[in-house]
Amino acid sequence: MFLNPSRGAYRPQDRDMIGAPHAYEVRSLLGACPAHGATPLLPLSAIATELGLAEVYLKAEWLRMGLSSFKALGGAYAVALLVKARAEAAGRPVAPADLASPPIRAVAAGMTLVCASAGNHGLSVAAGANAFGARAVVFLSEAVSETFAVRLRDRGAVVERAGATYEESMERATAVAHARGWDLVSDSSWPGYITTPLDVMRGYTALFEEAADTLEAADGPASHVFVQAGVGGLAAAGAGYLRDRWGEDFTFVVVEPEGASCVLESVRQGRFVRLTGGVTTLGRLDCKEPSLLALELLSRLADAFVLVSDAQADLAAARLAAQGAPVSPCGAAGAAGLFAACRDNSWRTRLGLGDRSRVLLIGTEAADPSDIPSTSP
Repeated sequence: MFLNPSRGAYRPQDRDMIGAPHAYEVRSLLGACPAHGATPLLPLSAIATELGLAEVYLKAEWLRMGLSSFKALGGAYAVALLVKARAEAAGRPVAPADLASPPIRAVAAGMTLVCASAGNHGLSVAAGANAFGARAVVFLSEAVSETFAVRLRDRGAVVERAGATYEESMERATAVAHARGWDLVSDSSWPGYITTPLDVMRGYTALFEEAADTLEAADGPASHVFVQAGVGGLAAAGAGYLRDRWGEDFTFVVVEPEGASCVLESVRQGRFVRLTGGVTTLGRLDCKEPSLLALELLSRLADAFVLVSDAQADLAAARLAAQGAPVSPCGAAGAAGLFAACRDNSWRTRLGLGDRSRVLLIGTEAADPSDIPSTSP
C-alpha cells in the first residue's frame, strides 16, 4: 500500500476534464440506446459486519446494457459522439433522440471504428457501432480468449488478431486506423491522441452519478471509494466526478494487480512509466502503461494505492459470489483492495476505515458473461 505524496485539491481544470456536467451529457446521449439504464447498487451487509465497517456497497456493472461490463458506457458514448460529429459535419443537426434514426444511420454507415481490446472495451465499441449504424473492427492479442472474439462477432464486429499483448494489438490498431482513415476509439491516451479517450473516460462518470444518487438518497456520500485500475480510465472518472460532487471529505483508493501496477509506479516515480515484465492472470487489468489523461487526474486526486495478488482477487470474487454478486476476479479487485486494507491495522488506521465508514466498490464485470441476459444496446 502506498499513500500518494502528490495529492492535491480538485481544480477548475480538473472539472473541465472530468466533472458532474459530463455525467448528464452521457446519460442524455446514451438514452438513444434502448438498453441504457441505471445498474443497481447492492448493499453487502454481511461483508460490512465482518470487516467492522458501517456499510459496503457494490455497483452492479456486470448488468450494464447487456454487455456484462462497465465499459459499455465508455465505448458506446465515444462512438455516439463520433457519429454525432460526422452527421453534423454533413449538415445534419443531431438531437440525442435522433442518433439511432435512419438518416443518421445512413451517415454512420460510411464510418469504420477501430480499437484494440482485452475484451470488454471492444464489446462496447462494437455495440455502439451496431446501435448507430457504423462498422467496427476490433484487434485482439493472442492472449484474449476466443470466447470474447465470438461475442464481438455476434455484435457485428470484424475481429483481427495482432500481437502477443494488449500493447502490441494497440500498436497495430493505431497503425491501421491511420493508414485507412478509420476512427480510432481507444480507452487509453498518449501525446497527440486525447479527445476520444477523454470521451471514453467521461462515459464512465454516469455510473458514479448513479451510485452517488443512490447513496445520497439513503444516508449520504461514501466515506471511502475503492476502484480497480488497468490503464486508469475508470478510476480517473470516479476520482474526477466524485471530487466535483463530494469535495475532499472522502478517501479515494486505486487498486491494481501486483503484476501490472503501471499507475502506481508512474505516481511513485513522478513520471510516465511503461512496465516491462510482471505477470497477472487479471487479464482486463493487465496493462503495462497508464493512460496519460488518467494519470494526470489520479496523480493528484487519489489518496492511496493498493496492490493485490491474483490469489487475493480470486478470493474476493468468491466472497462476492457468495453474497449474490457474480463478478470475475478483475471485477472483484477493488473489493480485494478493501479486504487487504482492513486486514492491516496500520493501513486501516491510515485510511480511516472504522465502524462509521461507508464504502463504495465497483463490480466491473461478470464472472461468466454467458450468464448475463443479452439485450440490444
